Amino acid sequence: TSPPTMASPTLSPDSSSQEALSAPTCSPTSDSENLSPDELELLAKLEEQNRLLEADSKSMRSMNGSRRNSGSSLVSSSSASSNLSHLEEDTWILWGRIANEWEEWRRRKEKLLKELIRKGIPHHFRAIVWQLLCSATDMPVKNQYSELLKMSSPCEKLIRRDIARTYPEHEFFKGQDSLGQEVLFNVMKAYSLVDREVGYCQGSAFIVGLLLMQMPEEEAFCVFVRLMQEYRLRELFKPSMAELGLCIYQFEYMLQEQLPDLNTHFRSQSFHTSMYASSWFLTLFLTTFPLPVATRVFDIFMYEGLEIVFRVGLALLQVNQAELMQLDMEGMSQYFQRVIPHQFDSCPDKLVLKAYQVKYNPKKMKRLEKEYAAMKSKEMEEQIEIKVSPGTDPPVGWSLLSGCGY
Repeated sequence: TSPPTMASPTLSPDSSSQEALSAPTCSPTSDSENLSPDELELLAKLEEQNRLLEADSKSMRSMNGSRRNSGSSLVSSSSASSNLSHLEEDTWILWGRIANEWEEWRRRKEKLLKELIRKGIPHHFRAIVWQLLCSATDMPVKNQYSELLKMSSPCEKLIRRDIARTYPEHEFFKGQDSLGQEVLFNVMKAYSLVDREVGYCQGSAFIVGLLLMQMPEEEAFCVFVRLMQEYRLRELFKPSMAELGLCIYQFEYMLQEQLPDLNTHFRSQSFHTSMYASSWFLTLFLTTFPLPVATRVFDIFMYEGLEIVFRVGLALLQVNQAELMQLDMEGMSQYFQRVIPHQFDSCPDKLVLKAYQVKYNPKKMKRLEKEYAAMKSKEMEEQIEIKVSPGTDPPVGWSLLSGCGY
């Protein structure tokens, strides 16, 4: 089990229930008792801001889809933004205190900490807070880093090939000799040496790239090791990619249950979930949204784990259901590439709000996990039977992807 200070990638029961950001009533008394009057006031302000956002979203929805000509939404947006300057000042001071009193906050002020993280960690605090969230501050593996860089890895060629495709437009990673490409290569190579089974898997470079935008390479390496070990990422990136299959299976269940008409439409067009959702899970939306939006999702992932990917994914489908229902397979592919990534550029808060209005049941997810494991082991038995029957070829897809060479 994880030590109590560690950010658990699975949610605690109170946070995984149907807790909408806009529902301040579920504040646990123990948490409130631990907050100072100033902190209670800040929590109230955050909750008020959520209510304004929700009202704004509703007024925009009632405009028959016209997004920009709403007088009422402008009023509520401006009242939210006038509170914002004070709020930003307050939260800036507060984040300094949180970083200094981390243990206390993790143990006794969890609700306010969660609300603050969902509102976005200020840029200057991300490096330290991300490390604290995943307990990566004192890792023995950090001392091995410089030694690992002197070794050679069988994945080097593949890593070099992919690095140029990672954030190609970002200043830090532009150009073959850029510092960004050099440190990204170092971290990916070092990881491929400490975890030979996974080696290197393509999507992981986007996660490491984001870490490197916030912190030095040794620290980024430690955080990445933690994410792989504790946040289901290692299972996602293993050569078999079995965990990705599970995530897609769970996501399909949510889609079927909550958006049955859209699910039927996708099926009628042979528009498979893996076609649009695989990259969501493998790169945590870093290849979907522009960085300011994707980083907000990543903040929450660092505290609440993969649940946020399910929530954001389903929220995107809910928001776009009417438009998607009108499109064929080709049209939907284009829509996912061109329209969906930029819908929340001006207000990531609304994306987070919508994500927490999605129904998510951890017990049901656990049950689906068992169901999927049983189904896979049955498939495996059948494939082995086929394989050992004389004169039959192994089934298509039987060979697994190899960690470095696929």
